[in-house]
Amino acid sequence: MSKFKKKTSTQTNIPTSALPDIIFMLLFFFMVTTVLREQTILVEQKIPQATQLQKLQKKTLISYMYIGKPKNPGLYGSEPRVQANDVLISTPDIVQWVNQERDLLPEADRGLITISLKVDKDVKMGPISDVQTELRNADARRVLYASTGKIYED
Repeated sequence: MSKFKKKTSTQTNIPTSALPDIIFMLLFFFMVTTVLREQTILVEQKIPQATQLQKLQKKTLISYMYIGKPKNPGLYGSEPRVQANDVLISTPDIVQWVNQERDLLPEADRGLITISLKVDKDVKMGPISDVQTELRNADARRVLYASTGKIYED
């Protein structure tokens, strides 16, 4: 007889001690990289539809302005209001807001600031014209009008 015997049973254990660390790293990664809504919209938004749309490349140069009736008419009235950065502002304050937004951009891109107007489709042209005039006074010449794509029915 031989002195050495072969072991026939082999165990394959998968080490799972690092698994919770990996899961928490993934969870932390997704929590940090997820972008949530940046602003709370205080005005009604029914964006009109358009037939010709163009997508923008550099979204970091865009500042958003919302125009519509306030969602809380008891507090803010029932006339269309202008919202910029979670705050309802009056028309004369638009120049100051544009200058603040321009100061947030890198110096090379300050002349390329673009104002995106998200206007409720039920707002009359008077408040929009007032906003356009103030944007001209602030030397914000690049203005976009946000819209949704037109739904084609056959």
